[in-house]
Amino acid sequence: MKVLIAEDSVTSRTVLEIMLKKLQFEVVSTRNGDEAWAALQAEGVPKLAILDWMMPGMDGVEICRKVRSQEMSDRKYIILLTALDQKNDIVMGLDAGADDYMTKPFDIEELHARIRVGQRILRLQENLADRVEKLKDALAHVTTLQGLLPICKHCHKIKSDEDSWQKLEGYIETHTEAAFSHSLCPDCLEKYSPQNQDKISEPSDGGP
Repeated sequence: MKVLIAEDSVTSRTVLEIMLKKLQFEVVSTRNGDEAWAALQAEGVPKLAILDWMMPGMDGVEICRKVRSQEMSDRKYIILLTALDQKNDIVMGLDAGADDYMTKPFDIEELHARIRVGQRILRLQENLADRVEKLKDALAHVTTLQGLLPICKHCHKIKSDEDSWQKLEGYIETHTEAAFSHSLCPDCLEKYSPQNQDKISEPSDGGP
């Protein structure tokens, strides 16, 4: 899994890179907000980002706002890192679109735990998105006739959208995925083909 780092401090960025690589993450490292934003627009963008709040170019909060304001193909999980620890700072960061928040100096084990939470959330979102796509695909194969359909009470032809009259089965085949095979119900079989009905009702003698 790719993880984006946006940190202008060389020391903090190096610590994060070493930690994440030891945990088998593929690291995309950036030094400021502009580089981070460019990385988030690139192909194969990381789904999890660790952003410093205060850095050159766009700050972490601004990046959060821009990410949440755009319709991106994949949901991003964003963790903000900052030395600001006042309650109103935390509220501002979360309101901007951050999923989590950690103050500096950060504890490596705690950050790892928060990253695991992010991984679980992303997996749940991917599973949900997959189910939604499957549901859309299933619904695409379901066609429902709705509304009032004018039908002749004598010949049972239906008036189509083009104001022409067509047989009931033709209309249904045109507007749904249903197909018809023609047969005779018992009443019609007796009415229109009584000789066949007699043959059907006669027991077989086993002869040719």
